[in-house]
Formats: sequence, structure tokens, C-alpha cells
Amino acid sequence: MSNTRIWRTPSGEPLSCVEKIKVLEENIAELRQMAQDALEDAVLMGGDERQLRAVLHELIDGLENPYAEK
Repeated sequence: MSNTRIWRTPSGEPLSCVEKIKVLEENIAELRQMAQDALEDAVLMGGDERQLRAVLHELIDGLENPYAEK
């Protein structure tokens, strides 16, 4: 996957720090690989691919921002 993604600040400006962008891309690559492994495991064990995808969506939707202003 080519790195064509532009990471943005909350105000919409592009991030310019190469190290921050590198960390974000590495995190996404790790998450993708873990999700791919989970999908493959589920299918190999006879699980329903659609259900696993739904569970992954729920997981992402349930993430909390610990830095959000209250």
C-alpha cells in the first residue's frame, strides 16, 4: 500500500512532522495486519466473515479519546 494518505490536525491542516506521520502509518500497518490475522483465523475456524467484520467495526467505533475535552 502506497503512502498517499495525508494526516490532518483537528483544524484540517496537514501534519508536517515526518516522525509523527511515520508513527501513524506504522500503527495503521500493525492494526491492519492484526485485523487480517483475526479474519483469517475466524474463517479457518469456521467462523462467519461478516460477523468478524462487524465485531471489528464495533471495536473501532467503541474507541475512546482519553484526551477529549469534557
